[in-house]
Amino acid sequence: MSSPERRYVITFGCPDRTGIIAKISSFLAENGGWIVEAAYHTDPETSWFFTRQEVRADSLPFGVDELRSRFAEVAASLGAQSTWTVTDTGARKRVVILVSKEGHCLYDLLARVATGELDVEVSAVIGNHPELGEITRAHGIPFHHVPFPSNDPEGKRAAFAQLRQLVEKHDPHAVVLARFMQILPPELCAAWSGRTINIHHSFLPSFIGARPYHQAHRRGVKLVGATCHYVTADLDAGPIIEQDVLRVDHGDSVADMVRKGRDIEKVVLARGLRWHLEDRVLVHGNQTVIF
Repeated sequence: MSSPERRYVITFGCPDRTGIIAKISSFLAENGGWIVEAAYHTDPETSWFFTRQEVRADSLPFGVDELRSRFAEVAASLGAQSTWTVTDTGARKRVVILVSKEGHCLYDLLARVATGELDVEVSAVIGNHPELGEITRAHGIPFHHVPFPSNDPEGKRAAFAQLRQLVEKHDPHAVVLARFMQILPPELCAAWSGRTINIHHSFLPSFIGARPYHQAHRRGVKLVGATCHYVTADLDAGPIIEQDVLRVDHGDSVADMVRKGRDIEKVVLARGLRWHLEDRVLVHGNQTVIF
């Protein structure tokens, strides 16, 4: 099987004005850049312009570091508020996964990585319970058990400090909360801002917090869902990356809803993580544009 074509991915955002697309396209054309994918969007409410472009790496006479240096000048010329990234699909990205006891999301991600469907290096899995260590190590991935005492604030702070040290040792592109049943403290939310991804077993903003299937069952809903979102200090209120739903009815117990919901949680998390790793998610405030 042939390897994927190496590309440089440019994401860019700034206040909308005329000439942005022309400026970026001209810069790439002048350097021989072959654009193979391009997407654009302007938010009419904020007047913020977004774009994501993929360029064949072999079409440019320089590497990704020089592309960043040159594109920085283009971005600066389009305004001081400009935000941008330049990434290289030839550089494999790293992920650390945080888990508790429920393993369905972890199993799914590990299977996708093992089969090559998700091209990412899982640097480590960290659990606040030991149950998922065996399956992790079976995939050749280090597992770290960091217990979190339930009624010991000082012990919990120490556990989060250990967790932070273990995660940051790998400098991951994404920290995935795969049903990790601990609330990250504000300092970790800030330190890992824009790269911490959670799967919430509810169609947010409905039924935030714990036991959302129980909340949904009591409410008598006919649809349940899952939400993949970035983690912020506001519980279950970060920018949403992906959501999906499935139908339930009056005959479904809480256990039925949990069982059905697990399937959709796995799919939604995998989609959201893939889009994040492919630099398809552009965040502005608490909203996202997905290219």
